[in-house]
Order: sequence, then structure tokens, then C-alpha cells
Amino acid sequence: MAYILQVDFPMNGPFGEEMAETFAGLAESINQEEGFIWKVWTENPETKEAGGIYLFETRETAKKYIDMHMNRLAGFGIIDVRSRIFAVNDQLTSITGGPLQR
Repeated sequence: MAYILQVDFPMNGPFGEEMAETFAGLAESINQEEGFIWKVWTENPETKEAGGIYLFETRETAKKYIDMHMNRLAGFGIIDVRSRIFAVNDQLTSITGGPLQR
């Protein structure tokens, strides 16, 4: 069973192409995290929010990642971070075409 990690936080930018350029190195480093499968990056310039939806192999690796990520975000001055971990129902996700692997 895989686990979704949902994260969002207030952010003043950058967004769009500038966000992609600014955080490309971070994206590459996330690929190296233990148990990481994929991430969908989220952003909303109108409400000044960003975050992501991650898929991890286990609840433990998702928890380990968010603990590390909260510290990293605090280093950027971002402290109002919301996160949740959910188990993925593999059978229903397969029916609706959700990716469960890289």
C-alpha cells in the first residue's frame, strides 16, 4: 500500500515558470528521498499558496520526509505548513487511473 502526503503553505512566490526555474534543484533532490515515488507540485498565485501531493512507499517514509521538509521550509521562513498523510486504496485508484508507481 502506498501513502499520499499532502502539503500546502502560504508563499508569496515565485510561481509558474520562475518557480520551475528556482526550484529545479530542489525537485531533483526530492527524487533521492527514501521511499519517494512521485510529486505533483501545486501553486495558486491568487491565494499565494504552494505545496504538493507526494506518493511514498510507506507511511514511515512519508513521515520521515515531512519532518525533514518542515525543517527545510522553516529555514526559508515558512512556518504555517499544513500536512496530512493518507493511505491509498490501490484497487479504487487503479480503476480511476491514478498512478501508483513512477
